[in-house]
Amino acid sequence: MSGAGRAPAEREEGMRKQWSRGAAVFLACALVVACGKEKRMAEAALKSAEITVASAGDDVAKFAPELWKQITDSLAAAKDAYARKDYKAALASLQDIAPKVQEAEGLASAKKTELEAAWTQLGAGVTKMVEAIQSRVDVLSASRKLHAGMDKAKLDAAKSGLASAAQTWSEATAAHTSGNLADAVAKANAVKDSATKLMQDLGMSLPAAVGGGT
Repeated sequence: MSGAGRAPAEREEGMRKQWSRGAAVFLACALVVACGKEKRMAEAALKSAEITVASAGDDVAKFAPELWKQITDSLAAAKDAYARKDYKAALASLQDIAPKVQEAEGLASAKKTELEAAWTQLGAGVTKMVEAIQSRVDVLSASRKLHAGMDKAKLDAAKSGLASAAQTWSEATAAHTSGNLADAVAKANAVKDSATKLMQDLGMSLPAAVGGGT
């Protein structure tokens, strides 16, 4: 082929190479821009999520622990993905955090209200039961002769049970004061059960609230 014939082909080949290089550069720039945008989005979402989680307060962790664990696990996964520069994964982990925090706050509020109501009811009933048992034990202890069905061993067992119930009630009160409502209610229920048995053993009538008559 003559020099004149080769020139247009060489120019065409050169233009193709130049276009390819230009396209590659353009694609690389586009990827950098897209990656930078994704990083900024992930960073902003991560900061927002951290603020949302921090504002939830202790009640959410205390009264909605299962949902709270999901929230904190998602946040940890997002931080890990961001550190690995996997911004898509970070954004995916963060997308449900805000609604989950809102849901957890609602659940925690309802649970706290429920426990407070249970504590109030138990507090009034259990205190009266323990006082009634103490009065009965005092009367029996002062008696020269115990009535039929009651002997010293039973009375001593009642005294021991009463002391144990009083100690558990003290622990329940301390738990309530420190804000540990679930533990307070659990201990209060244990005292109610113990007091119920003690009243039955002592031949006492149970309050209506625990199955007795009016």
